Amino acid sequence: MSETPTGHQPSRGRYEIRFQGHLHSRWASWFDGLTVTDESDGTTLVQGPVADQAALHGLLRKLHDLGLPLFSVTRVGPDGPEAPAPDSPYLTSTKETP
Repeated sequence: MSETPTGHQPSRGRYEIRFQGHLHSRWASWFDGLTVTDESDGTTLVQGPVADQAALHGLLRKLHDLGLPLFSVTRVGPDGPEAPAPDSPYLTSTKETP
């Protein structure tokens, strides 16, 4: 039997996901309920509420399936980015530097 980690894993939250490139407008429907914004720096920002970790993984899988390079995933709350639990072994955001 394998053990399941019991660290802090937020269930519902608002996320901002940034990736390289811009999507054709036909793909916006793939991100139902989320705002898709083409940024002037050549990246796209997808933001909005995500029901749970499974939904977040599904969203990230869609980006992977489109072959889009991921820059960052940030869980944001009403007062800005949420800090990860100090002992959390999980990566809560990534960001590449140019």
